Amino acid sequence: MKTLLLITIGSALVNNVVLSQFLGLCPFLGVSKNVKTAAGMGGAVIFVITIASFFTSLIHQCILAPLNLEYLNTIVFILVIAALVQFVEMFLKKKSKGLYQALGVYLPLITTNCAVLGVALTNVQKEYNILYGTINGLFVAVGFTIAIVIMAGIREKIEYNDIAPAWKGMPIVLLTAGLMAIAFIGFSGLI
Repeated sequence: MKTLLLITIGSALVNNVVLSQFLGLCPFLGVSKNVKTAAGMGGAVIFVITIASFFTSLIHQCILAPLNLEYLNTIVFILVIAALVQFVEMFLKKKSKGLYQALGVYLPLITTNCAVLGVALTNVQKEYNILYGTINGLFVAVGFTIAIVIMAGIREKIEYNDIAPAWKGMPIVLLTAGLMAIAFIGFSGLI
């Protein structure tokens, strides 16, 4: 139980995939203009990373490792992630057209989101079993969602502030992301 608690806190806060490992920055910076859209993206990422972590751990432990085919991890994991993203895209297109249109090009970008592949490879590197790998994936995605929703809330407030022209747009967003990363360092004392 202690190990699961360390994985959950470590994955979501201490080693936040966006603010500590700098993975998944494209959707983090691109979709964080609106809290509702950011929360939708976070939900999609939670689903994809959790399911991808389960399937990639299962494939690694039941097929690739016993057959000594670990060198195929990256290729197989990318294929699994691409299939899952296609499933999420079809589901959102059918059930939530508004969210599907709001996410736009960033939804297919989950396929190439290095955070998803990074989690799958981290699970293998840390030799997590299927349960630990799935829990790690879930809480990495929760950490991503926390970061993107906080950023979206800040960006919504920034629009109403008087900012120097040189700082408008992406410069203030990158500065904000840097300050958030520094703030998340404070969580390192938790574990």
